[in-house]
Amino acid sequence: MTIDVVYEDPRWQEAGLDDLAEAAEHATLAFLGLDADQCEVAVLACDDARIAELNAEFREKPTPTNVLSWPSVARATPGARPDLPEPDLPGMEIELGDIAIAYETCAAEAKAGGTPFNDHVTHLLVHGLLHLLGYDHITDEDAAIMEGIETEILATMGIKDPY
Repeated sequence: MTIDVVYEDPRWQEAGLDDLAEAAEHATLAFLGLDADQCEVAVLACDDARIAELNAEFREKPTPTNVLSWPSVARATPGARPDLPEPDLPGMEIELGDIAIAYETCAAEAKAGGTPFNDHVTHLLVHGLLHLLGYDHITDEDAAIMEGIETEILATMGIKDPY
């Protein structure tokens, strides 16, 4: 698997985001039965100011958020698990998409929730990756599916249920 982390905020390097992203991606893809060696994801490690710009541009919400995702292919299937991607040709990587994560918001949420920072960040990376794979939480039914899968994946990593 290729995880390309682009650091705009050096605090993410100090926090060990490379290792957290790799662990989250491996656990998520393994849980879903995908071959991690065939998948590619880009992660933008940024601050609140940058994610607020992205949130305004793509969601018309000019405020910081914890994580944003841009799937390379729309895979959503309302009310059900989405179909999993397959490579176009044998040996080719599947470009899943891009994730942006904001340091200050993640740190504040972890502190407010009494959750270890690394656990919270791992949860958000799993959450973002599931968005890349077509999962969503717009409806209550879809939220229940996505949150259930997140909880199961995090349990395989020794992280307690965030919900």
